[in-house]
Parts: sequence; structure tokens; C-alpha cells
Amino acid sequence: MTTYAVTGHMDLTDDTVALVRAALRDTFAAHTEGELVGVSCIAAGADSLFAEELLGAGGRLVVVVPSQDYRRTKVKPEHAAVFDHLIESAGEVVTMPHETANRQAYESANAELLRRGDRLVAVWDGTPPSGKGGGTADTVDAAREAGLHVDVVWPDGAARRG
Repeated sequence: MTTYAVTGHMDLTDDTVALVRAALRDTFAAHTEGELVGVSCIAAGADSLFAEELLGAGGRLVVVVPSQDYRRTKVKPEHAAVFDHLIESAGEVVTMPHETANRQAYESANAELLRRGDRLVAVWDGTPPSGKGGGTADTVDAAREAGLHVDVVWPDGAARRG
């Protein structure tokens, strides 16, 4: 069994969402090693797209929530229904022991993703780390340092908003 973890950008354009969904479907369709399991923090953007496509492929979802207050303070109204649906659909939900959603909580959640994963799917445009910690590039770097295989998903034509 291979467990896929995910990291990725939140600010994907609408056209990119369709491209990433197709690439994720291809990734999961190629999985032939027993049960399909994925680990995600289910943030808006790449994390939730990954979780939705994993479930659509018949996989088992493990959700890692960064903090006790994450749903209340960080999930925006336009993402709340997707977030709640993914929580309800998850085979397991792990909430990190942080009361407040902050950089430390995000870094802990990313570390938990990498601890549970055998491979990292990175919906990532290759932008280097920002220096703030806890971002997509930081997670990719940590995965590579830990010896995890990283599958970068950034289809031709993909773009970020802003």
C-alpha cells in the first residue's frame, strides 16, 4: 500500500482547477498497489481537489486539521461546505494539538502529512520557499530531505491567481 500526502497552492485559477483535477485522476488511476490512501489538510485549492479526486477514485481519506480552531477561524464561507463534506467523508480525522491556527500549527500539520505519507503529490509551480515556513515549497523540501518521492503536478497552462 502506498499512502499519498498532498501539498499545493490555494490560489489556482479556475482553468487550472480543471487541469489539476485531470492530472490527479491520472495519478490515482495509475495506482495499483493495494488500497488507495491519501492524507490532506483539505485547505481550499490543491488540498481539497486532491481529497475530492481521491474519494472519487474510491480511496480512503485521512484529514489532518492544523489546530482546534481551524474550522472556525480559517475556513472561509465559500469553502465551508467542501471542508465539512470532506471531514464527513474521511476515514480518519487527526487534529493537531494546537489551539490556534498559526505558522507552528501549519508546520506541525505538514510534518504529520509527511510522517504518514509514502509519496508527496505537490500541486506546485516550482516557486522557491518564501522564508515564512509551512508553505508548499517548504513541504516539498522537507519531503525530499526525508527521502519521500515527490510527484509534482503542474500541468501545461496551469496558473495561479494574482
